[in-house]
Amino acid sequence: MRGSPSVACPVITMEYLGNPDYRHGTPPATGILISNLGTPDAPTPKALRRYLAEFLGDPRIVEAPRWLWLPVLHGAILRFRPRLSAHAYSKVWTENGSPLLHYSLRQLEALKSRLRTDSGELYLALGMRYGNPSIPSALESLRGRNIERLLVLPLYPQYSATTTASTFDAVSAALRHWRRIPALRFIDNYHDFPPYIAAMAGHIHDSWSRQERGEKLIFSFHGLPRRYLLKGDPYHCQCHKTARLLAEALGLEAGQWQVSFQSRFGREEWLTPYTDHVLKALPSQNVKRVDVFCPGFSVDCLETLEEIEMQNREFFLEAGGERFNYIPALNAADTHIEALARLVETHMQGWEAPMFDAEQSRLRALSMGARQ
Repeated sequence: MRGSPSVACPVITMEYLGNPDYRHGTPPATGILISNLGTPDAPTPKALRRYLAEFLGDPRIVEAPRWLWLPVLHGAILRFRPRLSAHAYSKVWTENGSPLLHYSLRQLEALKSRLRTDSGELYLALGMRYGNPSIPSALESLRGRNIERLLVLPLYPQYSATTTASTFDAVSAALRHWRRIPALRFIDNYHDFPPYIAAMAGHIHDSWSRQERGEKLIFSFHGLPRRYLLKGDPYHCQCHKTARLLAEALGLEAGQWQVSFQSRFGREEWLTPYTDHVLKALPSQNVKRVDVFCPGFSVDCLETLEEIEMQNREFFLEAGGERFNYIPALNAADTHIEALARLVETHMQGWEAPMFDAEQSRLRALSMGARQ
């Protein structure tokens, strides 16, 4: 049409990854990706700068216009925060490295044993949302196993867009480059899964059998900006349900337990009450002995070991408290592994492997012109 402007259509090319080692007759397999938040490679400012750039650069973590947030992140925050964070990580780093990665690897091996992955039909991999081993690298290891079904288990019991949805983003971004997309199932939460509640209750009872029970049990969850709740994020409600079910399983009465939220960042209002404020106030309420457990953390990490076990212990004792007992995360405890295995088995129902004759499949493919 005369006078119409010409519009150049961009040419978009994409390389879709196949499996160069594929052989006809290979039985189809199921892959299970377990994922957690991640950790820096070392407790150094350089490693923390890389990690925090990836973490705080995720639009699921900081919901702000990119044009406004990224200059602040790279121009100010990444200039001073890596050094402070590196100091905090150095306090919890062990001879096995990062506690989060160490316990996550133990969970992986324990789940492999529990789910009997040596059958050749089921493969597990660990991928961190930020840092290493990455979600793309974990998925790549599963792709080489000829998986046709993929179950993703983010180890966040309570759903949040900042954690669970961000994991989905990373998985879908990696699968976008695959030629053969597996059937996909995604566990978005297990905040009220009975075996998980029972595992936590038993774990806390075990702690009380070794050390005198405190006058109050604090359930401390990671915090979120309050506006995320107002926009519809179910995290706050799921945290409270987890705590209520756990208190019931422990036989606690009202007044013997409380929910609080930790790890706030920035100046805006986050979910309340804040854990540090609660612990500073308890001694003045004649609560001198306290237990703290974090039901939203699958493994011990910086937020539990440095923030709760160290910082908040000090806040409580300085305010007049007499005994502070941090109850560790479930980590790779047998009851935790059993609960996670049952969660996986529940979500894999209907995925039983069909009858498959590898040799007949190979011969049929060769007869139709396949090269191998």
